[in-house]
Amino acid sequence: MTAKPQDVLGFWTAAGPDKWFAKSDAFDDAIRLKFEPVHLAAARGKYDAWAADASTGAEGALALLILLDQFPRNLYRDSGHAFATDGKARSIAAVAIAAGHDRQVAPELRRFFYLPYEHSESLADQETSIALFEGLLKDTGDADSLKWAIAHRDIIARFGRFPHRNKALGRSTTAAEQTFLDEGGFAG
Repeated sequence: MTAKPQDVLGFWTAAGPDKWFAKSDAFDDAIRLKFEPVHLAAARGKYDAWAADASTGAEGALALLILLDQFPRNLYRDSGHAFATDGKARSIAAVAIAAGHDRQVAPELRRFFYLPYEHSESLADQETSIALFEGLLKDTGDADSLKWAIAHRDIIARFGRFPHRNKALGRSTTAAEQTFLDEGGFAG
Protein backbone atom coordinates (compact mmCIF):
# COMPACT_ATOMS: atom_id res chain seq x y z
CA MET A 1 0.00 0.00 0.00
CA THR A 2 1.31 3.43 -0.92
CA ALA A 3 0.12 6.35 1.16
CA LYS A 4 0.21 10.12 0.93
CA PRO A 5 0.48 12.55 3.84
CA GLN A 6 -3.12 13.65 3.32
CA ASP A 7 -4.33 10.05 3.83
CA VAL A 8 -2.90 10.10 7.35
CA LEU A 9 -3.86 13.69 8.14
CA GLY A 10 -7.38 13.34 6.77
CA PHE A 11 -8.01 10.28 8.90
CA TRP A 12 -6.43 11.83 12.00
CA THR A 13 -8.19 15.18 11.81
CA ALA A 14 -11.54 13.54 11.05
CA ALA A 15 -11.14 11.43 14.21
CA GLY A 16 -10.42 14.53 16.28
CA PRO A 17 -9.25 15.14 19.84
CA ASP A 18 -11.96 12.99 21.43
CA LYS A 19 -10.38 9.91 19.86
CA TRP A 20 -6.71 10.94 19.78
CA PHE A 21 -6.04 10.37 23.48
CA ALA A 22 -8.82 7.99 24.53
CA LYS A 23 -8.43 4.23 24.71
CA SER A 24 -10.77 2.72 22.12
CA ASP A 25 -10.54 -0.73 20.59
CA ALA A 26 -12.66 0.46 17.66
CA PHE A 27 -10.33 3.38 16.91
CA ASP A 28 -7.26 1.14 17.30
CA ASP A 29 -8.84 -1.35 14.88
CA ALA A 30 -9.58 1.41 12.36
CA ILE A 31 -5.94 2.53 12.47
CA ARG A 32 -4.80 -1.09 12.12
CA LEU A 33 -7.05 -1.69 9.11
CA LYS A 34 -6.03 1.47 7.26
CA PHE A 35 -2.50 2.17 8.40
CA GLU A 36 -0.58 -0.73 9.95
CA PRO A 37 1.29 -1.51 6.71
CA VAL A 38 1.93 2.21 6.24
CA HIS A 39 3.30 2.50 9.78
CA LEU A 40 5.61 -0.46 9.19
CA ALA A 41 6.82 1.02 5.90
CA ALA A 42 7.44 4.36 7.65
CA ALA A 43 9.39 2.56 10.38
CA ARG A 44 11.62 1.12 7.63
CA GLY A 45 12.17 4.59 6.19
CA LYS A 46 9.94 4.32 3.12
CA TYR A 47 8.27 7.67 3.84
CA ASP A 48 11.25 9.61 5.22
CA ALA A 49 11.08 11.93 2.20
CA TRP A 50 7.75 13.29 3.48
CA ALA A 51 9.65 15.22 6.13
CA ALA A 52 11.99 16.87 3.63
CA ASP A 53 9.90 17.13 0.46
CA ALA A 54 9.09 20.76 -0.36
CA SER A 55 5.83 19.66 -1.97
CA THR A 56 4.54 18.15 1.28
CA GLY A 57 6.38 20.47 3.72
CA ALA A 58 4.88 20.72 7.18
CA GLU A 59 2.04 18.34 6.34
CA GLY A 60 4.46 15.61 5.29
CA ALA A 61 6.46 15.92 8.48
CA LEU A 62 3.30 15.96 10.58
CA ALA A 63 1.88 12.88 8.85
CA LEU A 64 5.16 11.04 9.37
CA LEU A 65 5.19 11.97 13.06
CA ILE A 66 1.65 10.68 13.50
CA LEU A 67 2.63 7.45 11.75
CA LEU A 68 5.70 6.96 13.95
CA ASP A 69 4.69 8.42 17.31
CA GLN A 70 0.90 8.23 17.59
CA PHE A 71 -0.22 5.25 15.52
CA PRO A 72 2.09 2.72 17.21
CA ARG A 73 0.54 3.59 20.57
CA ASN A 74 -2.81 2.55 19.14
CA LEU A 75 -1.60 -0.34 17.00
CA TYR A 76 0.57 -2.01 19.62
CA ARG A 77 -1.04 -0.93 22.88
CA ASP A 78 0.49 -2.75 25.90
CA SER A 79 3.42 -3.95 23.77
CA GLY A 80 7.00 -2.81 23.53
CA HIS A 81 6.49 -2.12 19.83
CA ALA A 82 4.29 0.83 20.83
CA PHE A 83 7.54 2.68 21.58
CA ALA A 84 9.82 1.15 18.94
CA THR A 85 9.76 4.12 16.57
CA ASP A 86 9.97 6.84 19.24
CA GLY A 87 13.62 7.65 18.51
CA LYS A 88 12.96 8.00 14.79
CA ALA A 89 9.99 10.25 15.53
CA ARG A 90 12.12 12.48 17.79
CA SER A 91 14.75 12.85 15.09
CA ILE A 92 12.12 13.86 12.55
CA ALA A 93 10.49 16.24 15.04
CA ALA A 94 13.82 17.98 15.70
CA VAL A 95 14.40 18.66 12.02
CA ALA A 96 10.78 19.69 11.42
CA ILE A 97 10.74 22.09 14.37
CA ALA A 98 14.05 23.61 13.28
CA ALA A 99 12.47 24.20 9.86
CA GLY A 100 9.45 25.88 11.48
CA HIS A 101 7.01 23.22 10.28
CA ASP A 102 5.31 23.12 13.68
CA ARG A 103 4.15 26.71 13.18
CA GLN A 104 2.72 26.00 9.71
CA VAL A 105 -0.09 23.69 10.80
CA ALA A 106 -3.39 24.25 12.58
CA PRO A 107 -2.87 25.06 16.27
CA GLU A 108 -4.56 21.85 17.47
CA LEU A 109 -2.13 19.78 15.38
CA ARG A 110 1.02 21.59 16.46
CA ARG A 111 1.31 19.43 19.61
CA PHE A 112 2.10 16.37 17.49
CA PHE A 113 5.48 17.88 16.64
CA TYR A 114 6.20 18.09 20.40
CA LEU A 115 4.80 14.79 21.67
CA PRO A 116 7.85 12.76 20.61
CA TYR A 117 9.77 14.68 23.28
CA GLU A 118 7.02 14.19 25.86
CA HIS A 119 7.04 10.45 25.15
CA SER A 120 10.80 10.17 25.74
CA GLU A 121 12.31 8.68 28.87
CA SER A 122 15.16 11.21 28.71
CA LEU A 123 14.95 14.10 31.17
CA ALA A 124 16.62 16.40 28.63
CA ASP A 125 13.91 15.55 26.09
CA GLN A 126 11.28 16.19 28.76
CA GLU A 127 12.73 19.65 29.39
CA THR A 128 12.58 20.30 25.64
CA SER A 129 8.95 19.21 25.72
CA ILE A 130 8.16 21.69 28.49
CA ALA A 131 9.79 24.54 26.55
CA LEU A 132 7.88 23.63 23.37
CA PHE A 133 4.55 23.38 25.17
CA GLU A 134 5.21 26.67 26.97
CA GLY A 135 5.58 28.23 23.52
CA LEU A 136 2.35 26.59 22.44
CA LEU A 137 0.59 28.00 25.51
CA LYS A 138 1.93 31.47 24.76
CA ASP A 139 0.87 31.30 21.12
CA THR A 140 -2.47 29.50 21.43
CA GLY A 141 -3.56 29.42 25.07
CA ASP A 142 -3.34 25.60 25.15
CA ALA A 143 -2.73 25.11 28.88
CA ASP A 144 -3.90 21.48 28.86
CA SER A 145 -1.02 20.26 26.69
CA LEU A 146 1.48 21.98 29.00
CA LYS A 147 -0.18 20.37 32.02
CA TRP A 148 0.37 16.91 30.51
CA ALA A 149 3.94 17.74 29.51
CA ILE A 150 4.71 18.73 33.10
CA ALA A 151 3.12 15.51 34.39
CA HIS A 152 5.28 13.44 32.03
CA ARG A 153 8.44 15.36 32.95
CA ASP A 154 7.74 14.94 36.66
CA ILE A 155 7.46 11.16 36.28
CA ILE A 156 10.78 10.98 34.42
CA ALA A 157 12.41 13.27 37.02
CA ARG A 158 11.13 10.99 39.80
CA PHE A 159 11.74 7.54 38.30
CA GLY A 160 13.97 8.02 35.25
CA ARG A 161 11.39 6.15 33.18
CA PHE A 162 7.65 5.65 32.79
CA PRO A 163 6.65 2.88 35.23
CA HIS A 164 3.49 2.09 33.26
CA ARG A 165 5.71 0.86 30.40
CA ASN A 166 7.64 -1.64 32.51
CA LYS A 167 5.50 -4.69 31.76
CA ALA A 168 5.40 -4.02 28.00
CA LEU A 169 9.17 -3.51 27.93
CA GLY A 170 9.99 -6.51 30.14
CA ARG A 171 11.36 -4.33 32.94
CA SER A 172 11.09 -5.03 36.64
CA THR A 173 8.98 -2.59 38.59
CA THR A 174 10.50 -1.12 41.74
CA ALA A 175 8.52 -0.91 44.98
CA ALA A 176 8.30 2.88 44.63
CA GLU A 177 7.03 2.55 41.06
CA GLN A 178 4.42 -0.03 42.08
CA THR A 179 3.19 2.23 44.87
CA PHE A 180 2.92 5.08 42.36
CA LEU A 181 0.96 2.87 39.95
CA ASP A 182 -1.26 1.46 42.72
CA GLU A 183 -2.11 4.97 43.85
CA GLY A 184 -3.39 5.84 40.38
CA GLY A 185 -0.14 7.15 38.95
CA PHE A 186 -0.14 8.12 35.30
CA ALA A 187 -0.89 5.13 33.08
CA GLY A 188 -0.14 6.69 29.70
